[in-house]
Amino acid sequence: MFQPAIPLSGYGGWKFLQTTYTRQIQTFTDSSEIRNDRDYLAAKLSQPITQEDFLDDQRLLRITMTAHDLEGEEWKRGFIDKVLSEVGDPESQFLARLNNPEYSSFADTFAPTNGLISLSAEDLSDLTEKFEAVAFRSAVGEVDNNMRLSLNYQSKITELIGDGSSDEAILFRLLGSVPVKTVLESALNLPVDIRKLPIERQADILQERLQDRFGITDLQDLTSPEMIDKVIQRFHAIEAINQGSSNTSPGSIALAILNNSIGFGSGASQNLFLSNFL
Repeated sequence: MFQPAIPLSGYGGWKFLQTTYTRQIQTFTDSSEIRNDRDYLAAKLSQPITQEDFLDDQRLLRITMTAHDLEGEEWKRGFIDKVLSEVGDPESQFLARLNNPEYSSFADTFAPTNGLISLSAEDLSDLTEKFEAVAFRSAVGEVDNNMRLSLNYQSKITELIGDGSSDEAILFRLLGSVPVKTVLESALNLPVDIRKLPIERQADILQERLQDRFGITDLQDLTSPEMIDKVIQRFHAIEAINQGSSNTSPGSIALAILNNSIGFGSGASQNLFLSNFL
């Protein structure tokens, strides 16, 4: 199985991964294991399949759930059955209460009609691309989980922000996505105990910190390429500190600079200065 090449940790490793991403994912998707799963997916879903047959096929569940960032949850047959059953009920609040964007996307993709799950050729092609991308991110995570989290954040943030949603709805979606929430909590230096608070309070704190640290007053600004990079850059900086730096270490000096600027400040000179420490 192809193993992604990430020769550096931290932000330097992230920039290397970004530069080599296209070549690496192509090599990965050409591997026999991914090719076999891709062929299996096409064979099983090129025609309608009953909900029961879908749920009974562990390999198909593994592939399709991986495509929706739910890898490892294919054993939850009863729960998945409920997700698929509830999505077609307009009066059901199950998925809204669950507040999990990955399961909501999975349910929308495989919503059964009269007990049958049917995908168009375009939907199947999109699903295949998602599977390849998520499987690659998982392989990256085997080498460096912070890189996987960064890829997930980069991939999901625009989709989660969406268009025309209220700030409250957006914040709840951000908090419902484990990888996005993990990156934001670290980048904003939020304590782990924040997760014990009511979801409404977590949303308030998240919005306040986004404004304090990155100057964000409109959550749509999170989707700009520059802001995505700033968040990921700060995430890696703070993770480096959390992995063992002392209060007088170069990493802590870098954090002090970060805390006194919006994002990472401006100018190539400051970025170069930070890179010497991080």
